[in-house]
Amino acid sequence: MVYPARFQMIAAMNPCRCGYLDDPALACGRAPKCAVDYQSKISGPLYDRMDLHVDVPAVSARDLSLPAPTEKSADVAARVLAAREIQAERYTRLGAPAAVRVNARADGKILEAAVALDASGRTLMERATDRMRLSARGYHRVLRVARTLADLEGAADVAGNHIAEALTYRRMSPHIAMTAAG
Repeated sequence: MVYPARFQMIAAMNPCRCGYLDDPALACGRAPKCAVDYQSKISGPLYDRMDLHVDVPAVSARDLSLPAPTEKSADVAARVLAAREIQAERYTRLGAPAAVRVNARADGKILEAAVALDASGRTLMERATDRMRLSARGYHRVLRVARTLADLEGAADVAGNHIAEALTYRRMSPHIAMTAAG
């Protein structure tokens, strides 16, 4: 039985139980093991299904008094709309099924055709796959994110910098991270 399930999940969590992992003055005495134990409550397969992981440091009082960002929401929305139009045109041109009009829906040969890594990009992905122990799912998610980053820039090809940035958004489960570090 197959059930359709398209949704966007946005989640947040503290880095550890006390929430002060990055502040030596406030962190508990069990850091960093406390963080590993806390983060291990989320399974590796669930982490693997999350495309973007962004660590957000605590905001200082000084940061709160900084001027507002200069880029307007309307400008970002226009850039996203342009990227989605590029994607729809690309997948139509590639002969993808009608359901595939954005990078998030591309798989297999269509995704490979949309990304078309050069030699340096392929080498970077191979190294990252080994070092980060990416699953096939994780590998394809990195490609989709890299393709989207290129589209947001208006770049025709996915370059090494797009792959590198997409890899920074991957999150290894704490179990794999501990094994890789030790």
